[in-house]
Amino acid sequence: MSGPFPFPAGLTARDKWTIGGGLAAVCGLAWAATAWQADAMMAMDAGGGPAATAIAMARPPLAGIELILVYLMWAVMMVAMMVPGASPMVAVFAAINRRRRAEGDPFVRTSVFLLGYLGAWSLFSLVATGLHWILDATRLLTPMMESASPGLSALLFATAGLYQWTPLKDVCLRHCRTPIGFVLSEWRDGTAGAIVMGLRHGLFCAGCCLAIMGLLFAVAVMDLRWVAAVSVLVTLEKLLPWPRFWRHFIGAIFLAAALGFATGRIGL
Repeated sequence: MSGPFPFPAGLTARDKWTIGGGLAAVCGLAWAATAWQADAMMAMDAGGGPAATAIAMARPPLAGIELILVYLMWAVMMVAMMVPGASPMVAVFAAINRRRRAEGDPFVRTSVFLLGYLGAWSLFSLVATGLHWILDATRLLTPMMESASPGLSALLFATAGLYQWTPLKDVCLRHCRTPIGFVLSEWRDGTAGAIVMGLRHGLFCAGCCLAIMGLLFAVAVMDLRWVAAVSVLVTLEKLLPWPRFWRHFIGAIFLAAALGFATGRIGL
């Protein structure tokens, strides 16, 4: 058997199943936790009404344990959304280390690289939590973590659309789409080197996807349908051929949605 999904040459069948199974387990646990959080939010929404919503909107800004829980929500959600798209890079890293091990050279476990990658998304989650706090404090976000303003939704979609045309998006996407090129230019030996490599790859992926992730504020942060849609979008953007075409096409769709929110053709 070749394993649960395609891998580069140089890995044994055991390697393939270990890596594929490990990534599937990490994603599965993260998606299960995200779904549990979404169900809890839905239960809170179902138990209220107009009066309960008005009271909730008058609450004080998020603080203390609430902010920690929001950060954990974002961190877990980023694991669920971003690990699938990182699987080609993880597989290439594992293949190179398998070859180094066979040749008697120092090698590092693939989990160390993945730890560095997830570290980058942990940092992104801090930024997302800060933005979440600002939007909540200014009442631009409802207690159910949905946009309370068509203007905010229009701004977020317009920002994501325009970002698709920027040089920064192009550079970050090229790094995310070419695992071999990344390894050749970014390779570092040792455990610390693997962590740095994972962190840098994660930062490139964050730079590629940050504006798209912001769209969750425009629709609903904990709506699993939107979370899944964004996850599929950022994964396909890394894998589909003709990346420039898809990058610009997606940007045009976002700009059209921004216009819809701004003109009232798309409602909240």
